[in-house]
Amino acid sequence: MKVIIVGCGRVGAYTAASLARQGHDIVVVDKDPDAFRLLPHGFSGRTIVGYAFERSVLEQAGISEADALVAATAGDNTNAVAARIAKEVYRVPDVVSRIYDPQRAEIYRRYGIQTFAPTAWSAGRIIEFLVSGNIEREQSYGNGEVEMIAAFVPEHLVGKPVNDLRIPGEIRVGLIVRMGRSMLPVSGTEFEKDDQVYALVHQTAVEKFQRMMGWKT
Repeated sequence: MKVIIVGCGRVGAYTAASLARQGHDIVVVDKDPDAFRLLPHGFSGRTIVGYAFERSVLEQAGISEADALVAATAGDNTNAVAARIAKEVYRVPDVVSRIYDPQRAEIYRRYGIQTFAPTAWSAGRIIEFLVSGNIEREQSYGNGEVEMIAAFVPEHLVGKPVNDLRIPGEIRVGLIVRMGRSMLPVSGTEFEKDDQVYALVHQTAVEKFQRMMGWKT
């Protein structure tokens, strides 16, 4: 996966280093060359000095071929502009932007840009968002604390009650689509083959949800 990280502060540097160690193609952009000192020795990605809201800089970073962009500077305006250019001009599939203002965050989520607030998300959470191929996120709420995640029911849950995929306060099934029709499950509802599940998952419980779905051991 090719990922562009905008901003090499603590969050950006950690995200870049972690993804690079996983073998992803990483480019880090920052206006301050000294910021790259936060990257670990032997960092395998590329670094570019420049302003990420300038298309020439983004094109130098290879945005036309990018699978994801993470805007993690300290400025809402820079992050918002870079994220919108990535999403609307270059059609980057996954765009994650750090936004401090919750009202502005809600506006950008409507453009298909996943936003995060520094107090609500960690660098590890960003990485999980980008690399979890099994998860299709339909919507997020607040500052991303709760997400609606869509997935097909795994074989080991077929015939099991919906409550087998529930942790009070963390995970609950909000909707099931069965044979093209949607239904609101009740406590006695059982999963059937080919059900599509829409689960409400707190951001701290995504890994638990993955284990319950059989994606992680």
